[in-house]
Amino acid sequence: MLGHDHNQVEELNSAHCNSQSNFATVKTLIQIEGLRKTYQIGTQEVHALDGLDLRIDQNEYVALMGPSGSGKSTLMNVLGCLDSPTSGSYHLNGQNVARLDENALAEIRNREIGFVFQTFNLLPRYSALENVALPLIYAGMSKKQRIERAEEVLEMVGLKDRMVHKPNELSGGQRQRVAVARALVNKPSIILADEPTGNLDTSTSMEIMGLFGAIQQAGNTVILVTHEEDIAACAQRIVRLRDGKVEADNA
Repeated sequence: MLGHDHNQVEELNSAHCNSQSNFATVKTLIQIEGLRKTYQIGTQEVHALDGLDLRIDQNEYVALMGPSGSGKSTLMNVLGCLDSPTSGSYHLNGQNVARLDENALAEIRNREIGFVFQTFNLLPRYSALENVALPLIYAGMSKKQRIERAEEVLEMVGLKDRMVHKPNELSGGQRQRVAVARALVNKPSIILADEPTGNLDTSTSMEIMGLFGAIQQAGNTVILVTHEEDIAACAQRIVRLRDGKVEADNA
């Protein structure tokens, strides 16, 4: 995870999205083969994913792009164990999660995946600290442990002096930093970010992308969905989808 040095985090953020990791790839984290997701709409079958193949290694920084209807949101839901494919395999850390039941998927979501959303999804009556600590309740940690861990990750993202503030007392960029801290709090294998800069201005967007870069350099795997080319350029690899398949995969 990121270290405790606030100045180090700010230095990494100031570089915005230009930094690249020097860590060697050591392990396949995600292996997807022949993935299909079919929806029945009336009498018509819609193939949101149509035999998609994809591999993502540990500590990669990947952007998923594609036009509306390309399958990127469906793929994000499957990657995040929020939905199951119709057919095909999805191995996460060596485990085929494609056929797990909802309870097993929920356990994997809580243990392996940190989510960051465009709309932040913070509870308005809770402080930043309380919002970040919330996922740890499901991890079975004591209140003392939850508070200590939440304080640690809020300091990592540069919000040491905003822990007791509620969302409406924070700027958009600060709220997204709270959301990033909440995603990190369980020490997940993957950070999944769905249009994380969609509600932010350009300057704040670059700050948040700098933060994702720092997170990836600290050893995490980061996967983001975006329709903005300049945001996608912050990643080390861009995977472009069309008609439920990988159209291009550029490192």
